[in-house]
Parts: sequence; C-alpha cells; structure tokens
Amino acid sequence: MTTSSTLVRAARKSRHLTQSRLAELTGIDQASVSHHERGRDAAFSTVDRLLAGTGHRLYAAPTRRDDAATAAAAIRGYLHAKDPDRALRALLQLNDDLNAEHGLVRGILALAEPEPTGDRVWDAAIAALVAWRLNQERIPLPAWVDDPDRVAGEPTVFRVDPADPAPGRDDVPDEFAERGVLAWADTFASV
Repeated sequence: MTTSSTLVRAARKSRHLTQSRLAELTGIDQASVSHHERGRDAAFSTVDRLLAGTGHRLYAAPTRRDDAATAAAAIRGYLHAKDPDRALRALLQLNDDLNAEHGLVRGILALAEPEPTGDRVWDAAIAALVAWRLNQERIPLPAWVDDPDRVAGEPTVFRVDPADPAPGRDDVPDEFAERGVLAWADTFASV
C-alpha cells in the first residue's frame, strides 16, 4: 500500500514540479511539502490538496498490496545500502502483488510513476515487469512504462549473483527484452 508521502512525491515529480512550485500552486508552504514528502503524517485534506496541485486525484482501491512506486522506493533503498538480494526480493514482491490482483486493481498498482532507483537496469526491470503483467490482462500501460529513461542502454543480463547464467532470448519475456533487460521468465514464477 502506497504511503501518502510516496504518492505525493511521485505525483509532483511526474509533473516535473519542484516542491516550491507545488507550494505556490497549493498555498501550502514549501517546508510543509518537504516534511510531508519525508513521511510526516498529513490530514486527508492536505494530501488531497497536494495531489490536486499536481493535477491528480486520490482514489481508493480494494487492495492492501504495494504499488510500483512503493516497490521502486524500497528497491532504491536496498541498492543504496548495497543489498541487491533484498532489492530483488522487493521486485519479486511487486510481481506477486501484481499477479494477485486482476483488472482495474492490477492497473491501479501501476499508475503512480516510480521515482528512479539510481540504476537504469533496475528502472528498466520495474517498467518491464509492470508492462508484462498489465499486458497479460490487456490493461493499458501508464506512460511512464515507455519512458526512454526506463530502457537499459545495451541489452544487459539481469543478475543479482554474478554466477547466474545468461538466459536465452526465448527465456526472456518480450517486455523485458524490449527494455534491454535479459531476465529469466522463471525468476518471476511464484513458488
């Protein structure tokens, strides 16, 4: 489940707004915007006002699963801490969360644009996973999934362990191959 701070930050960045500009648009001082984005609790009316300032609205969905923006924030933290195993577990959890939902709710888990993780291959993997799972149910893809910044420059084998073998092209989902991420489809099979 997305925290309101992650949601507001993602909405602001998706519109390329600074905290100062969002403060101007909403009449909420910049320090309060910053505090909220760092996790300070805010009243629903404040969250609604901040989202409205970015041109977004808040909707509720019947799920308690995390969305792509929340997963990306966790992955970013694990990569920063040099813990790729936990980053992979967060990506696999996103896969499981997407698979557990169907239709509109699955699509909702992909709506908020994730912030970059700091690693282009991981950003491409997140976009590929979301595209793969949404395409399975013919759910329209959010625009962020096809952002050129979410494509690995050269085809790159998605490895957490350097001893992992490279998959053959037939073993890689199309959505991953299109984004330059060579990941085994079996990696995302739930156990």
